[in-house]
Amino acid sequence: MLELVLLSFVAGLLLLGLRNPFIWVLTYIYVDLIGPQKIGWAILPKIPFSLIAFGAAFAGWLVFDRKADVRFSFRQFLLLLLLAYCGLTTVMAEFPVDAAEKWAWVWKVLVFAIFLPLTLTSRLRIEAVALFLVLAIGTVVIDGGIKTALGGGGYGHLRFFVNEDSGIYESSTLATAAIAIIPLVLWLARFGTVFPPDWRVRLFAGALVFACLLIPVGTEARTGLLCIGVLAVLLLRSTRRRFLYMGLAGAVAMMAVPFLPQSFTERMDTIKDHKGDQSASTRIAVWQWTLEYVKDRPTGGGFNAYLGNSLDFQTTSTVSDGSTTVVETQTVTDQGRAYHSGYFEMLGEQGWPGLGLWLLFHLIGIVQMERIRRRFAKGTTADERWFGQLANALQQSHLIYMVGALFAGIAYQSFIYMIAALEIALVFAVRRWGAARIARPGQSVRPADLPLPAEGERA
Repeated sequence: MLELVLLSFVAGLLLLGLRNPFIWVLTYIYVDLIGPQKIGWAILPKIPFSLIAFGAAFAGWLVFDRKADVRFSFRQFLLLLLLAYCGLTTVMAEFPVDAAEKWAWVWKVLVFAIFLPLTLTSRLRIEAVALFLVLAIGTVVIDGGIKTALGGGGYGHLRFFVNEDSGIYESSTLATAAIAIIPLVLWLARFGTVFPPDWRVRLFAGALVFACLLIPVGTEARTGLLCIGVLAVLLLRSTRRRFLYMGLAGAVAMMAVPFLPQSFTERMDTIKDHKGDQSASTRIAVWQWTLEYVKDRPTGGGFNAYLGNSLDFQTTSTVSDGSTTVVETQTVTDQGRAYHSGYFEMLGEQGWPGLGLWLLFHLIGIVQMERIRRRFAKGTTADERWFGQLANALQQSHLIYMVGALFAGIAYQSFIYMIAALEIALVFAVRRWGAARIARPGQSVRPADLPLPAEGERA
């Protein structure tokens, strides 16, 4: 039954795309994030959903979409360079077979990230992508949030639709993504037009935000807790009543502590001292190994170069029998440990050139969103508020990802590149809006290709 429902849903989206081809772009976003072919066990695994959806999305844009407003940004050019560089390092990879396996999905992420902004030429399309991104991740988040609320969480024990530790279903990745989409959830609840804001939309948005906050608890991912802290600081910058916000946030945090599982609080305590936790100690050792590795191979070792590492590190534990306390030190040897950091993932696999391209791509996006946010911070019209608040939400999501990537190997996770595509589209939308106002001063600017289109505009 589950397979038939999922198959019918995807098939329905593909059929709707016959009327409006942009829906195929949204279909690919859903398929890429959720992976319906992984959920099934009989019919779905045999259907190449990703290939079908991407082929339809690209063909629909190429054949039916207008190209007059298509622009290619510098950030897309950076992604194109990164794509070519990753292909080159894959050819020269230290572990060619393993590198080819990762390249098989990374190139699709980068190609779609380059392609997606070309399709986002209106407000409705920008909002639709933001909505599908939120709801696709929200599908997994709601499932995990319900299980956590019912006591089904725990490190390595929280189960989702897919019983595998990869993609959006990996605990640290999901914890980061769940917190990163909260600003977009709040923005859609205020400025969305697909589902006009009313009490039902606000109620669902509040419930989804709560489920997002439960994911770090259910997965016991320390990265998620750090992301919540970053979100709290970023929201403080945006709120007008800061002292009231700080008081309420502190009160909610204090009231939540007694309800947290003991296993969660014990795991979060390991943030204070990495030597007391083998997982954290391993990360430090891998990062040190990576820095030494790129001294000899500054251009990186290709995908999955970490398979060549061999680590010796020490962990400490405290043993008490009630009267005496003994601190024990143990030397641990490990091999082939993953980077557990998007930054060191890029450094070890693509070297300093790849890391530089990756950091420049993200830094430009954050700076561009800050410029738009400041420009429209005191916006008085609906257009200006829409621009400013979306830029603020995208920047917050991006910054949360950058913090999460410090401690999770998510350099190539597709959700951040979809957020980046929205940023690129927003920059072009602001430029078109400004150009139209200069061309027609004093007139209302609402043509179909601008972010505030006339009523009835099709995507």
